[in-house]
Amino acid sequence: MTEDRCRLVLIVPDIADPAMRAETVANALCGGDVASVIIPQYGLDDGEFQKHAELLVPVIQEAGAAALIVDNSRVAGRVKADGLHISGNAETLAEAVEKHAPKLIVGGGNAMDRHHALEMGETQPDYIFFGKLDGDIKPEAHSKNIALGEWWSAMIEIPAIVMGGTDPSSAVVVAEAGVEFVALGKAIFADPANAATIVARVNAELDEKAPRFED
Repeated sequence: MTEDRCRLVLIVPDIADPAMRAETVANALCGGDVASVIIPQYGLDDGEFQKHAELLVPVIQEAGAAALIVDNSRVAGRVKADGLHISGNAETLAEAVEKHAPKLIVGGGNAMDRHHALEMGETQPDYIFFGKLDGDIKPEAHSKNIALGEWWSAMIEIPAIVMGGTDPSSAVVVAEAGVEFVALGKAIFADPANAATIVARVNAELDEKAPRFED
């Protein structure tokens, strides 16, 4: 079981062809344990986004992961996604929690400092996301996000997700901060043909090096 250590969250890549996008994600999920998959809209109109999500959500759920739609509750409902990832402020997150929890998983990002993180935590989301979904611009995870995740996880029961870097090994550095989840995007999907291999490698490294959580 992997629930006693930091687990992997994937961020779906921006691929224009819906079938290719779903196939790429499916291949990655063959690599091993993934807790959830976050699906951004990437500027698509709602109709096109729904087409993508209709293909993605069953693939994600069949692999045992939770499918989280970014900021679009209508599409999330139509495609029977597991949850919503809210990228806005604490007020937006509070509205989503009130309207959609506990039927849907509702979590939020955009916690750029301790004050905003605590504001978001007061809304009682299912998780807090430290970093930006497209924030994997360097090999390593951003040190500020790791520090926030470490601080949060040491004192708050609401789980934290910290955005990793473009290097898959950044997942271990995030895990060593004591957070529950590490999100990877480009680290997994920059080379789609090897996505499953990279997921497997990250899980093996987390098995070996990630600290175990106490009950």
